[in-house]
Amino acid sequence: MLLLLLLLIFCTSLYIFAKLHYTQWERLGFESDKAVIPFGSLSKVFHKERHFGLVMYDIYEKCREKVVGVYMFFQPALLIRDAELARQILTTDFNSFHDRGLYVDEKNDPLSANLFVLEGQSWRTLRMKLTPSFSTSKLKGMFETVDDVAAKLIHHLSKQLADGESHILEIKSILTTYAVDIIGSVIFGLEIDSFTHPDNEFRVLSDRLFIPQKSSAVQRFRNLMNFICPPVAKLLSRLGANDPVTYRLRDIVKRTIEFREEKDVMRKDLLQLFIQLRNTGKISDDNDKMWSKVESMAENLKAMSIDMIASNSFLFYIAGSETTAATISFTIYEFAMYPEILKKAQNEVDEVLQKHGLKPEGRLTYEAIQDMKYLDLCVMETTRKYPSLPFLNRKCTQDFKIPDSKLTIQKNTGIIISLLGIHRDPQYFPNPMDYKPERFAEDNKDYNPVAFMPFGEGPRHCIAKRMGVINSKVALAKILANFKIAPMPRKEVEFKFHIAPVLVPINGLNVGLSKRR
Repeated sequence: MLLLLLLLIFCTSLYIFAKLHYTQWERLGFESDKAVIPFGSLSKVFHKERHFGLVMYDIYEKCREKVVGVYMFFQPALLIRDAELARQILTTDFNSFHDRGLYVDEKNDPLSANLFVLEGQSWRTLRMKLTPSFSTSKLKGMFETVDDVAAKLIHHLSKQLADGESHILEIKSILTTYAVDIIGSVIFGLEIDSFTHPDNEFRVLSDRLFIPQKSSAVQRFRNLMNFICPPVAKLLSRLGANDPVTYRLRDIVKRTIEFREEKDVMRKDLLQLFIQLRNTGKISDDNDKMWSKVESMAENLKAMSIDMIASNSFLFYIAGSETTAATISFTIYEFAMYPEILKKAQNEVDEVLQKHGLKPEGRLTYEAIQDMKYLDLCVMETTRKYPSLPFLNRKCTQDFKIPDSKLTIQKNTGIIISLLGIHRDPQYFPNPMDYKPERFAEDNKDYNPVAFMPFGEGPRHCIAKRMGVINSKVALAKILANFKIAPMPRKEVEFKFHIAPVLVPINGLNVGLSKRR
C-alpha cells in the first residue's frame, strides 16, 4: 500500500512538473505553441510524419506574434517570426547570439570541431583563417575543375537522351551526383567520376550520409541530438556512438595530403589551400604564387591538424553537395512550369556564349558565368522559395531585450529562425508561391530585402556562398545550352520526412528533357 502511494505521489509530481515546464513560455508572457508531452512541438518529427523545418514553418504560419515559444522535446526555444528582428539577431546584435548552440567537443571529438559549430574565439580565429579560400582569384583558379565535372554531367545526360526524344528524368538524383563529384574534386582533391563509376568509395559514403536507411538507428538518434540536445550528443560520443563515415573521410584526407606531400603534387583546389594553411599558418594572398607548392614541415610545427582539415572538409561536403543539387534541380523544375522564364534564361545563355566565343558543348569561363545576370536572379528566386536550410539556429549568449516589447530572451535560450516561413510570407514577398526571378531585378524590386537571407546573414553567413552559386550556375548554363526542358503543369513540391536538415522532395523531381537541335 505504501509503495502504491509513493508511486502515485511520484507520478503526480512528475505530471505537475511537466505541466509547469511545458507552459513556461505562457507564464513568461510569450505566445506559445501547444506542447505535447514529452515531445514538445516535435511530435510529428518523432513519429516521422513531418520534417523539422516544415514543423517550424507550420508554427510560423499559425502564430501571429514576432516571437513564439516552442519546445524541442524537453528543450525550450524561441521561434522568430519577424524578418527585421531575425536580421537584427544575425547582424547588429550578433554579440548576443554569436553561437549556434550545436554539439561540439574540440578536445575529445576533434572531428566535430568545424566552422559551422565552433563557438566564441575558436570560431572567430578559424573563420579569419579560412575566409581567403573563397576570394575571387581562388574561385577562378578552381573554376576549371568545376567545368570538368559539369562536362561529365552533360556527357551523361547526352547518352541518356541520345535518341533525340524527350525523356522524363529524376533530375535530383542526377544533380546530386554532379554536386558530390564537384565536392570530391574541389574539396577532397579526388579524381572521381560517379556518372561512370557510381560505386566509388566517395559516392558510397555520400549515400550513407543522406539516405537514412543506410545509417544505424543509434547514429540517426545521435545526429538528431547534435541539434536538439547537445549534452546527450556529447554523452553518446563519449560512449563511442560516433559516425564511421566521418572517420572514413578523414582517412581519405590523410591519404591525399600524404600523397601530395610525398610526390610533390599540386592542384588548384580547396584541399591545397588547407595544406598551405596547415604548413604555413595562413592562406596566401591573391597573387601569381598563391597556388605554388608548399613545403612540408615537422608534424609538431603544423598549424592545422589532419582532424581539423578533415572536419572542415566534411562540413563543406555536407553543406555544398546537397544544397547545390537542390538549387539546380528546383530551378529546372520551376523552369518546366514557367516556359516564359525558361525561354528568357535560355536566350541569355545562348547570347553570352556567343559573346564570349564559346560553344554549347565546350568549356565555359568564369567571366561568361558572371555575365549571366538573369540566371543570377533565377538562383536567387530558387533559394528564396526553397532555402537550402529551411531554418537557421542560434543560442542567446547574453540576456537580450526584444525591441518594442517588455519581453526578454534569456541567456542560453535556443533561437530558431524559419527561413521557409519568412521567404514564403506574402508581407515580405508578394505572391510567394509564384516563381518570379524579376522580383529581384534592381530596377523593379518587388520584395523586402531585409527578409531575404538564403545563406544566413552577419558574421556567420555561409562562407562558401559564392562557390555554391558558381557551381549551380555552371550546371544550369550547360543544361540550358544543350537541352530542352519540356513544359509541364504547375504542381507544388511536397517534401517527405528526413533526418537531415535539408528539404527532400517526395519521389524526387521528375522533368522531361531532350537534346537541343
